[in-house]
Parts: sequence; structure tokens; C-alpha cells
Amino acid sequence: MAHNTVYSGGTRSLSKRLLRKLQSLNSSSMCVSILTPAHHFKPTIPRNPIYRLRFSAPKFSSCGITKNGSRDLKNDATFSETMSEPSKGEAQMKVNVLPCIKEGFLIVNGKVLLKGVPSNVAVYPVTDDLSSSTSSTSAVYLGASSSIPSSRHVFPIGILQEYKFLCLFRHKIWWMIPRFGSSGRDVPIETQMLLLEVTEESAVSDGNSSRQLVGNSFYVLFLPVLEGQFRATLQGTSANELQFCVESGYWRGIKVPSLMLSIRRPAHLDWFGWCTWDAFYKDVNPLGIKAGLESFSEGGCPPKFLIIDDGWQDTVNEFEKDGEPLASGSQFASRLVDFRESSKFMSMGVDISCNNLHEMVKFFKEKYGLKFVYVWHAIVGYWGGVLPSSEKMKKYNPKMIYPIQSPGNFGNFRDIAMDSLEKFGVGLIDPYRIYDFFNDFHCYLSSCGIDGVKVDVQNLIETLGMGFGGRVSLTRQYQQALEESVARNFKENNLICCMSLNTDSIYSSWRSATARASEDFMPREPTFQTVHVASIAFNSLLLGEIVVPDWDMFQSEHYAAEFHGAARALGGCPVYVSDKPGRHDFKILKKLVLPDGSILRARYAGRPTRDCLFVDTVMDGKSLMKIWNLNKLSGVIGIFNCQGAGNWSLKGGPEYNPITSAKSLNLSGHVSPLDIDYLYEVTDENCCGDCAVFDFHTGSLTRLPKEDRVEVSLGTLECEVFTISPIRVFSETLHFAPLGLIDMYNSGGANESMSFIPDPWKHIVSIEAWGCGRFGVYSTEKPSQCTVDSKQEEFIYDLDNGLLVINLEGECRMRDIKIMY
Repeated sequence: MAHNTVYSGGTRSLSKRLLRKLQSLNSSSMCVSILTPAHHFKPTIPRNPIYRLRFSAPKFSSCGITKNGSRDLKNDATFSETMSEPSKGEAQMKVNVLPCIKEGFLIVNGKVLLKGVPSNVAVYPVTDDLSSSTSSTSAVYLGASSSIPSSRHVFPIGILQEYKFLCLFRHKIWWMIPRFGSSGRDVPIETQMLLLEVTEESAVSDGNSSRQLVGNSFYVLFLPVLEGQFRATLQGTSANELQFCVESGYWRGIKVPSLMLSIRRPAHLDWFGWCTWDAFYKDVNPLGIKAGLESFSEGGCPPKFLIIDDGWQDTVNEFEKDGEPLASGSQFASRLVDFRESSKFMSMGVDISCNNLHEMVKFFKEKYGLKFVYVWHAIVGYWGGVLPSSEKMKKYNPKMIYPIQSPGNFGNFRDIAMDSLEKFGVGLIDPYRIYDFFNDFHCYLSSCGIDGVKVDVQNLIETLGMGFGGRVSLTRQYQQALEESVARNFKENNLICCMSLNTDSIYSSWRSATARASEDFMPREPTFQTVHVASIAFNSLLLGEIVVPDWDMFQSEHYAAEFHGAARALGGCPVYVSDKPGRHDFKILKKLVLPDGSILRARYAGRPTRDCLFVDTVMDGKSLMKIWNLNKLSGVIGIFNCQGAGNWSLKGGPEYNPITSAKSLNLSGHVSPLDIDYLYEVTDENCCGDCAVFDFHTGSLTRLPKEDRVEVSLGTLECEVFTISPIRVFSETLHFAPLGLIDMYNSGGANESMSFIPDPWKHIVSIEAWGCGRFGVYSTEKPSQCTVDSKQEEFIYDLDNGLLVINLEGECRMRDIKIMY
């Protein structure tokens, strides 16, 4: 007998964070939890402390899927370190009845969630510290048994109808997007997270429950994860049957070392960057890089980190014949020959007196003040792996392997790169030599002054598991070897994971702190701009608990640059562009980048507000996308019109009819302080409940009770950003709220701390802030004097709206601002 898991180990720790986070929200809604078990499931005690998921939704119920091994996030600077309690006086509901299966019904909180549950499906009580640490949630494992041994099982678990849901699924082998629906038939194959909203109106009662809901909704989370050698996903059928699929790709045990490691945040996250990809594609070269760095510096936005993307390596394509056209798809079959750079990065000419990668990196750092230089490589060396006949590669025992894709990959959209590699094969390093390969590679790069790596094509490993213990084992072995090598060879945890959005990679990443959260920016795809922003926001609901989501590069001169730039200002992510040399919009860049190259990064991963969770903000023709985040003293919300310019890649889904005229789809919406569920984190006993709301584009400042809202009207690909700062009452006449650097999208990111100093003769508000430019606060009184670093400064005060502006002149640094009344 085997039962198939949907939740354990490190993933169990993740689900704990989901549960505890939702339990602490300011909501009278409630939460229930169902976790889902794979072969011979044995629960293990999680090693991790509890962390909150920054998930803009009421409390919920969780259904998980398991993983062997976990991440210790204890020292991760990207996650909260303690549990915050809800604001005093807020109603909470505790759910103490476990979900159960009764007479073919899966019953959650007295409501029927699934009907027609097969007899081989069962729930299992949680026996480790998850149950005690989530006392106001109900968590169980949901599993199924089979007497037939197989590397792939599909288990029906019941009929799902009448519930709005949000799911995250892999529409391509590399990438994940959201989908919205209300029944089992709407759940795509390869679904990796499913969140259901259960309301009084939509849920069917089991007829025996005497329990009453406080509020009108609760949420149920199904979280498919890993267990041992197996991974699980969810999918629906045309008969509204919900299924979970458990697969290994192959079965033969491989011993994987157990690691207990903390996650360290890469230092490049807080600096502006430039990536060479859309600037040059594979034609990247030293002179082009030099021209780009020169033009950025001349415009006053110097990049501090550089990613030299695909095109720098020494590779060969065995299928390229002189005088003959390249065989279709064979461009992906190029293979790595040597760790050293290609010939175009040697003997670079009179403009750059450098003869190799080491000299070039040293030159760029010294001349242009770069702090970090990363290079790109694929997890298997290059797209087609390594060249087995290469003398430099033979020590790693490479062999030609032909990928085998899971049926799940065929259920959505096929990918040309993956299909090509199936045909032309991959030169795969022996898994037992993979650490040596990474270590030797990264040691060479480090000796050249390279500070980190962007590692791409990671999901390819899931197709290569036959003969190597299966996809989960091979992914885990490659990922851990990669992370160990990065930790050994680079000073920081300088690794960007890319094309890695399968659960094999997500839950096998124990040290990786940054991962690309969506498909590429794609500047020449007009229907992809809105989808790009919306997909990352939704994907961050899950990814934001595990890594810092990387929103990818964009181009500042692109017609949607403001749309992308504002989103990245809210994303809590690195900010980098891929401009061609000399083609920059410095007006947009200077809303993101300070003169010293630093950025004002928000504290968490930007996520959708709760009223956006179950609506299609790309294709329903009426809903605006809202993304929220927090800074140290305030919140920030961006509202985006993603309608009318793109469509989700849904196989068999609704077709999108491109707009044939230049007419914009104008929509109206609203923004409220209540959109930021965790705004109470930046309040104290002096806060009165009102907020100062600063509109970035109009420069208007409004005082707003937290229940009120600001109306917004936007055309397609338009956006607006609001800083929302809780107002503190320092005296009967002095009400105060810091705004920050008001010419930056994320103005509140400049604020570090604030204190109030009462004095018999005068009141003093002291603020520590980073940067330079116009610094704004809301004040009900006109100050008598303002000083910056003990030097008196002029200020402008608007009596009508209370906006006080002080100009922070000079270089970027920490400022001591004192405002005296």
C-alpha cells in the first residue's frame, strides 16, 4: 500500500507560516487547514520557526503536499522574525474542528468542500508541532492509497463545485501563472497551489453542523509539495473532479545529505542593476558593455550590479554546418566546452586594454564603480549541457541523455527549447560529480572577480531523472550542489535562480534567496506586458514565502516602462533594466534609482490585495490590479490597469481578441488603507486610525480614515502609486505622518526611524531617512524650524493639505532630520 502525500518536512514549515500568518490577519473570517500526503508517508518534525506569509486574504484552511527536508529561515533578512499580533479589538475566529471525510464528503468547518470522495482517500491528523503551533486553524493531511506500484499516480479526491478559487499552475515547463475559477473543471493540470474561498452563500452545509461563522467567509489552501522521491500537483476534469497527481519520473534511491542552513540575502538586491540580455542578446561583447555603463553614468543613474547574460561562454554547436542552414531548434543544442570565456572576451582592442574576463571585470569595477558582476550559466552548463568529448569536461563523466517530459508538461503549452532538447539531447554531468563541476566553474569565475551567478534552465532537470533516482532526487542533488558551491566561492549568497518554477526546485532550494518569478519581460510582445506584472504579483503569494521574487529586467525607454517600473518599486525586489546603450528614459529611472545607485526596496514581496485574490485582473474587463507592500514607517499600494492588452496562456481557455484601435479601456477602482492587511505593523500607541495618503503622480495629499477610500480611474497600461502613512497624534494640535522622498515611486522606502521629543519650550519630531531629494511629511502645524544633520534648512509648507517639504541636498547618505514646533 502506498499513500500519496501533499505536504511535509520543509514544505510543512512553509504551510505553518501560511497558517500562522493568516491567523493573525485583521479579519473576522476564519481559517481551516488540510494538508495532503506520497509513498509511505512518515511525518517529520519541522526545523523551522514560524513565519508569516504576507498573503492579502482572511484566515484559511490548508491542504498540503509533502517534502523531505526543510529550509531554516531563521536568519533570513527577507522574512519577518517574529509573529505580530492583530490590532487590539479586532475579532478573531478559532476553528478547532478538524476537517474530516464523512459518507463520501470532505467536510471543512461544517461545510461540504468535496463530494463523492473515493474510499481510498483519507485524512490523517497532524501529529507534530504544526498542530500545536496553529491552534486557531485546522490542519490535516489528505492522502490516497494504491496497491499498484508506479512512478506516477493520479488520484481522484472528489467533486469540487461552487467555490471561487485562485490557483497557480505551470503553463509551460519553466513558468507559472494564475488561473481563476469556481469548479473542478477550471483547475489546470500542473497546479501547484489552490486557494478556495468558502462563503455562506457558496458553501453547501453538511446538515449536521451547529457551528456558526463569524463573518461570511473562510479559505482553504491546498498546497501540493514533495515527499521523498515524489512530487504532487493538482488538476481537474471535465466532470469537476479534483485530482492530485504524484510522480517521481523514476524510482531508485540516491542518498542526499541533510543540511540545516540559514538563508542569507544577496547584497545586490538593494542596488540598481543592468542586464545585458535585451540590450545585446547573445551578441554581448566588452565594447557594448562599456558603452552601456558609460551612458548610464552620464545620465546620473550608475548601475551598481551587472549581469552578463547568455553569450559570454565558450560553446559549440555540433549541428551547425558551414554553408548550411541551422536545423530547426538546434540553437538550443549548443554545449559548453570550457569554463573560460569565449574568444570575444579576449584581446578586446584599443578601447579596452583587457585580455580576458578577469581584466575586463577589474576594469569595469574600477572605472564605473560596479559593486557586483554576475554571469549567466545554465544549471547543466549551457542549454544543451556540456560537450562530452571536451577534454576540459571529461573529468565530470558527462553522458548524452535525452529528456523525457512528464505528461503534465503536455497538458499545457509545449516549449520549443524543451522539445528541441528532447530531439538533440543534453550533455549531462554525472550527478555524483556535479558538485565538483560547479565548484571548479565557480572557483574560476571568482578568480576573475565575478561576484555571483544567474543560473538558468533549472526545470530541465525534471526531465532527466530516469536512471538517476527520479526527478525530485536529481533536482535536489543538483540544487544542493549548486548552493554549496555558491556559498563556498562567492562572498554573499549571490545566486539568482531562473526557469525554476516547479515544486521540485522551489522546495529543494535550501539556501537560494532569489528566484525569477515569471516568464521574461519580452519587450517586443505587446500582449505580454500586463500579464507579466499580474502573474508575478499572484505568484508572489507562494514564492514570496520562500525566496525574494525577482521581477526580471525591463527597458526604461519601453512604452510600458512606467507600468513596469512602478510595479518593481512595489515588488520588494531587485530593480534592473536591460536598456540598449544610449537608450534610456532617465525620468523614469530617477523615480527608482538614487544618484548613488541605491534603490528604495520595500520590505516584503509585493502581493495582490485581498479584493483582487479571486478576480481576473487581466481578462475580466472590469477589475483593476492592486499590489501592496510595507516600508518601515508606512505602506504602499500600486493600482494597475492590466485589462485590454493581454491574455493568460490557457490551453483551451478563453481566447483574447487584441484591441485593434488605440482606444484605451478606462476602468475605475479605489484604494484604501484597509487594503494593507499589515499596516498595523507600522503603527504605535500614538496612531489615531487616520492615514496620510500621498498620490505619487498628482502630488496630492489627503487625510483619510482607514475605512475610507480614494477613487481612481485608469486607462489600459496606466498605473498609480499611493504612499499610505499612519498619522500619529503628538499633541492636540500636532498630527504627523512621514511620507519620504516624494519624487520616488516608493517614497516611504527612504524612512528608517522616527521619534517624538516633547520639550517644555518646543516639540521635536526626529526622523532618520536615507537618500537625497524632496522629503515630505504630513503635519497639521507649520514648523518653526527644520534641520538636516544639525544644519538649518528652508522648507515649504502647504496649509491647505498639511504637506511639508524639505530638500535634502548633496550626496546620498543617512540623514538626521529634525522638525521643530
